[in-house]
Amino acid sequence: MRALLVLLACAPVPAAAQDAAALTQQMVIARAAEVYAARLNDHVLDGDARFTARVNAIAATLIARARRDYPETADWAWEVHTTNTPDQNADCMAGGKILVSLAYVQRLELNDAELAMLLAHEIEHAALRHNLKEYQQALRLDPRWAGRPFLELEHAVDNDSGLMDQLAPTNYEQEVEADREGMLLAWRAGWPAAQLAGYFKKMFRGSVSPRRSKPDYPSPQLRWQAARELAATLQKNYVQAPTEPLH
Repeated sequence: MRALLVLLACAPVPAAAQDAAALTQQMVIARAAEVYAARLNDHVLDGDARFTARVNAIAATLIARARRDYPETADWAWEVHTTNTPDQNADCMAGGKILVSLAYVQRLELNDAELAMLLAHEIEHAALRHNLKEYQQALRLDPRWAGRPFLELEHAVDNDSGLMDQLAPTNYEQEVEADREGMLLAWRAGWPAAQLAGYFKKMFRGSVSPRRSKPDYPSPQLRWQAARELAATLQKNYVQAPTEPLH
């Protein structure tokens, strides 16, 4: 019994049970793994073998590049799954937990370069620690969160309208950053920048409100414009093209 008590005392506390004051990237990654596992139970996974293989091949190239550019990600337990859930598009949670919807890719008719851009954008959210930075900003906005469980802060960030309004500028900047750094990541992995920008063109054309920005999200029009400009700069200043494309 004494040995059991020692083991229990040394066991890591689940991320969701810790106070927000103890917030670390390790906590965010641990919690993301819990949420991701629960999400997978809500989806039919990897039902289309051909699409799943396609996503895994493209993701592997981007992950290999991310491991070079962001050494922290080399130790992540990366996972990639696909689903056909209509209201899902794609995301990459902290720690490299990726979920991509066939329905979304088919709706936009994405080719491989455009799919790479979508995945690279999501990978950058994780590599740039956007979840951690969002929680840290929430703590700065209201230090009282530090004395409450991390799980409550996590819920508030996604559900408390007042806090979400305050965090909108942070989220807007993170979307812009993920677009820019995602294109650079995919370009360094070997895809032509102009082809990567095609994702934003298709997103613009497929949007019901292409010119409307939100407080937390730039409009598809602005995202396409920025992608075109960055692609043109990369083409003009051809300074970082990989000598050995990974794909």
